[in-house]
Amino acid sequence: MFTGLIQALGTIKPLGGDSWQITCVSQSLSIMQDLAYGDSVAVDGVCLTVEEILKDGFIASASPETLRRTTLGTEQAQQGYVNLETSLRVGGKVGGHFVMGHVDGVGQLLGLEQTAISWEMTFTAPEAIARYIVPKGSITVNGISLTVAAYEPELSQFTVAVIPLTYAETNLRYLVPGGLVNLEGDILGKYVEKFLQPGHRHSNNTDITPGFLVEHGYM
Repeated sequence: MFTGLIQALGTIKPLGGDSWQITCVSQSLSIMQDLAYGDSVAVDGVCLTVEEILKDGFIASASPETLRRTTLGTEQAQQGYVNLETSLRVGGKVGGHFVMGHVDGVGQLLGLEQTAISWEMTFTAPEAIARYIVPKGSITVNGISLTVAAYEPELSQFTVAVIPLTYAETNLRYLVPGGLVNLEGDILGKYVEKFLQPGHRHSNNTDITPGFLVEHGYM
């Protein structure tokens, strides 16, 4: 589990098969200080397991399924930078939101605009992720915890406002219109969706419906 607060930038290089070498860029070597074999690291929002520690990075494997469903196997990822975050420790600060590292879909940057206080970035929202998007809710873009500023379901797109610090310290600053990003919806939305499925019952055999949730304090 992660929080969506990026700790470092890195580069990736295929080693053959499903193995990848992830190298931290020089200014971000602090992520290596307590990294250990078997640790989980979110690479552009994709949870990977550390299989070998290197001097300035680590080796991990991504299954063919992961490469098909994310941007890691694309030329864009291999020629640019990826966002890195180590897993959340018990008792650690949760500055963003709970991120699982399980990508729901790939979106595309439609446009960006710099304002006085942020960068407003608009992305496409494929169906696999669109149903979990709510205005002012949380969404993960390339592993970054962001808040949905606006959502237009009829256009299948959403907008986030990225503060200058986040823009400067993540790979969003290298993204141009047409660029691809990994998207993960809020885990809370996924559980609510499951509970509202027809036939799902509470432990006391009561149907969980929108009315049931309102009655028990879920507005």
